[in-house]
Amino acid sequence: MTADIDRHELRQIIAGLSEGVILVEPNQTIAYANDAALAMHGVTSIDELGGDVDAYRERFALRYRNNRTPEHYPIERVVAGEQFHDVVVEVRRADQPEVDFVHSLRSLVATDREGRPSCLALILKDVSDQFEAEQRFEATFNANPAPAIITRLSDLRHVKVNAGFLEMTGHTRDAVIGRSVYEVDVLTGARNRELAINRLNEGATIPQMEACLTLPDGDSRFVIVAGQPIEMGDEPCMLFTFADLELRRKAETALRQSEERFAKAFRLTPVPTLLSRLDTFTVTAINEAFTRVFGHGEDGIVGRSFSEVGLWVAGATRERFEDMVRRTGFVAGQEVCLRHEDGTELDCLASGERIEIGDATFALVVLQDITERKRGERELFEAIETVMADTSWFSRGLIEKLANLRQPGQPDGNGASPTLTVRERQILNLICSGLADDAIAKRLNLSRNTVRNHGAALYRKLGVHKRAEAVIWGRENGFPLPSPST
Repeated sequence: MTADIDRHELRQIIAGLSEGVILVEPNQTIAYANDAALAMHGVTSIDELGGDVDAYRERFALRYRNNRTPEHYPIERVVAGEQFHDVVVEVRRADQPEVDFVHSLRSLVATDREGRPSCLALILKDVSDQFEAEQRFEATFNANPAPAIITRLSDLRHVKVNAGFLEMTGHTRDAVIGRSVYEVDVLTGARNRELAINRLNEGATIPQMEACLTLPDGDSRFVIVAGQPIEMGDEPCMLFTFADLELRRKAETALRQSEERFAKAFRLTPVPTLLSRLDTFTVTAINEAFTRVFGHGEDGIVGRSFSEVGLWVAGATRERFEDMVRRTGFVAGQEVCLRHEDGTELDCLASGERIEIGDATFALVVLQDITERKRGERELFEAIETVMADTSWFSRGLIEKLANLRQPGQPDGNGASPTLTVRERQILNLICSGLADDAIAKRLNLSRNTVRNHGAALYRKLGVHKRAEAVIWGRENGFPLPSPST
């Protein structure tokens, strides 16, 4: 009678507990389960839970967290008088496979005064949310391409490693898991190893530092390592993350070699070249050819913008050039007038291209001095225009050669000709014959102003601006030459 009263009082005590409690008799009968234990199995009564251990096994499938199906359920181990704690199992209802839970279990075996088991209890804690969070963490950890390894702080043994670490080092998973932090040393050659070990023993954050890991094949790998304390379940751990310096060093070496090649080519090119910041066009470097042609040395131009140097004679032309390089990234052969250090104006072709050097954006500007060529062209054109006052003695071949000099690269009469009126054709024919406006007016019985008006309309149609250009166009397009004067 006293035992029944004690058991009744015990049930009242455990009924309101948040932990699940299942009381089992030595004969494997399930005597009692509180509401929390029933809810953790998705049932509402002991009958649904199972009247005894065999019925429980039929209704619920269990799997230990080590992914093995148990030969003995925890409830059977309680009946056997075994004491255990922190056993984690996945529980799934046989009639509803989609309903599952994760339980953390411990046993309670109370004995009477003679030492015989008098109260057998299975204590349950629902850790489903924690388990799902751990699954999400593990999936993220494994999928993260950044090398990482997790070390348990209680014994400093590695408990998790991701594919990134294995790929970087060449280790196998079995060679890492369960090994101590000194067997698979993640702090080898650390720049401040003593600080890192002290922080590891304290469970404190390990700041980023360079290290040199020893690889299985005896080689080594430079990395940046850092440690961050975390908890897995209730277990304090250290998350080590790594950044592979080998790739960065190779990239830095390749970049340095590329920059050295660029600097050598920049310095030795015979064409005046300068490098400037794209945003402000502040000059950062010039080559020897630039100094030779324009007179400016590095002291007088490096660190100053184009506008400050006064290299461009026309500010509007400079602004158009800079704007086009910024917008399109490329300008080819723009005719500009630039100023020598002594004030002399030089005719030049300016080309610019946007380039990336390291993390900065620059404009590479190449300048070609064409002053002598332009002077020769002007002198030639002036001579042509002088002699064109009397073109009657020019041969057709000579006219064509002069036209090619005046307008190089233009087609020889093969383009579409403008439509000329009869009067315009008459006037063009007489112009090509070397007649002045007065003579043309007399020949056609027109006033001088009428001839000039027809001539202006003719120039617009031909796309020319001078009488000499009209003569060249006419000779290119088959207008007959008059007989030489006698």
